[in-house]
Amino acid sequence: MCGIVGYIGDRKAVPILLEGLKRLEYRGYDSAGIATLNRGKLTVRRCQGKIRGLEKVLKKKPVEGRIGLGHTRWATHGRPSEENAHPHTDCRGSLVVVHNGIIENYLSLKEELGKEGHVFRSETDTEIIAHLIEKYLCDSLEEAVRKALRRVKGSYALGAMWKGDSEKIIVARSGSPLIIGLKEGECFLASDIPAILKETRKVIYLENGEIAILSREGVKVKTLGNKPVAKKATEISWDTRLAEKEGYPHFMLKEIYEQPRAIEETIWGRISEDGSNIYLKEIGLSKREVKSIKRIIIIACGTSWHAGLVAEYMLEEYTRIPVEVEYAAEFRYRNPIIDKHTLIIAISQSGETADTLAAVKEARGAGGKVISICNVRGSSITRESDGVIYTHAGPEIGVASTKAFTSQLTVLYMLTLFLGRARETISPTACKKMITALRKVLEKLKLLLEDDRRIVAIADRFYRHNNFLYLGRGKGFPIALEGALKLKEVSYIHAEGYPAAEMKHGPIALIDKKMPVVVIALKGRRYEKILSNIEEVKARRGTVIALASEGDEEIKQKADEVIYIPRTIVPLTPILAVVPLQLLAYHMAVKRGCSVDQPRNLAKSVTVE
Repeated sequence: MCGIVGYIGDRKAVPILLEGLKRLEYRGYDSAGIATLNRGKLTVRRCQGKIRGLEKVLKKKPVEGRIGLGHTRWATHGRPSEENAHPHTDCRGSLVVVHNGIIENYLSLKEELGKEGHVFRSETDTEIIAHLIEKYLCDSLEEAVRKALRRVKGSYALGAMWKGDSEKIIVARSGSPLIIGLKEGECFLASDIPAILKETRKVIYLENGEIAILSREGVKVKTLGNKPVAKKATEISWDTRLAEKEGYPHFMLKEIYEQPRAIEETIWGRISEDGSNIYLKEIGLSKREVKSIKRIIIIACGTSWHAGLVAEYMLEEYTRIPVEVEYAAEFRYRNPIIDKHTLIIAISQSGETADTLAAVKEARGAGGKVISICNVRGSSITRESDGVIYTHAGPEIGVASTKAFTSQLTVLYMLTLFLGRARETISPTACKKMITALRKVLEKLKLLLEDDRRIVAIADRFYRHNNFLYLGRGKGFPIALEGALKLKEVSYIHAEGYPAAEMKHGPIALIDKKMPVVVIALKGRRYEKILSNIEEVKARRGTVIALASEGDEEIKQKADEVIYIPRTIVPLTPILAVVPLQLLAYHMAVKRGCSVDQPRNLAKSVTVE
């Protein structure tokens, strides 16, 4: 949500800022703007809508400067409009601020500043920061920012410039993510790594309560209380090509097809040479601690929560530990029962999800051990955890999560094997067979992705429908939820996922010839039950799209459309089953003319409540 970029160096700032903003489009936004400083003159350009609109504004009214800030806004306080777009200025137009987060006490601050004569031009909470800095500004922007932030309640990642000192950018962070990129004679500022990946791989992660001063000489980091902080730069290992479309029409499609590689790299180095054991040294738990676990709580949001639901089935079956899966947003406001025998697993692609981060802090504060599963090294959630298992999906640019989800499922499968072996609930022989099956899934996934013509044909038949129902049993239920979510996210079609057995407790009333029903109907001990659910749908003139096991001829007699997936062991079926549903959502969205990579109203990483 919202994207911040900044630059100071000897090159022209505008092209760097625009490129950075484009690489943050996946975060979701409704307006954009930049500000530059040039020879003591501060210039701001803003517009409602996409970055291409900002480019048109800049073409008509160019700006110069070798220091600047850029921003893409996702509206919270105030409607999407040019006046509400960032950067925001003070009364005199002498300083600018860009901000990601929410200022909770902005109304009381606005009233106070208004009485002092400050004039506001927007409806945003961010503009209050600009005026608050102005209030305290004498001859040091750094000190004014520090004083202003002591008055602020809420979350923020911000950058500030002042025409009284055109050699510095002041940045600060509390709650919302912010990174600083380093290069000889240059500094970069960004909300996320892809924005500056082409410029530098050397980054510093700001922690909560830290202020940084960026200049051509480098960066100095201090606490809000003005104490120096020694920071160590991190080298980013991502391949820059992963942040490019490479000929694909959309990032979402590219990332769907990257899943075999993402899973392979997530597995790499974590399997013993003889293929009989899993290595997860980064887990942060001793064997004694693993054996003492009496309860597991999984906390996550959105797609990551669906991955947690799949893990619940696996962990309980193979480790015999009771598992609960919680929405992080609900968990954080409860008074959960946690002790030293409780293991908390936090799942987040970005590692910056606000609710999951708050839930992690709540869990650790209550005495639980926290393991995070994350795709971004050095992110906030990983720094708050006792142990981290990284997925290696690379940057995921499309808002709708695809390769991150299957990489999370892969890690959760390996974690299940690791815990099962440590607790001796999985034998060495069984573990070896399950690892072999995991390796084979890679080839099966590649085979599944070779030809999507069947899915394209189904999308062509159904893309005009406005309602879908997704049904599944067992591990098929979370996949039904995820399939429905993907369709909602990118095609704007109303879709709901349900346990198939719950259909008769309400959703069956909706079924008629206008309601397509997607059924996860894979071979297994629940297969006969799911066939009965299909019969119930057909009896009410519903249309059935079945996801079936390869070689299943019986399903052809019952479903209107069938999509086959290769057979594998039951715990691994979700990895294969979700892929056709991702493709179906994608092709439906394309046929409906939707913005696939940047769906309306959505953000890739929800970094504020």
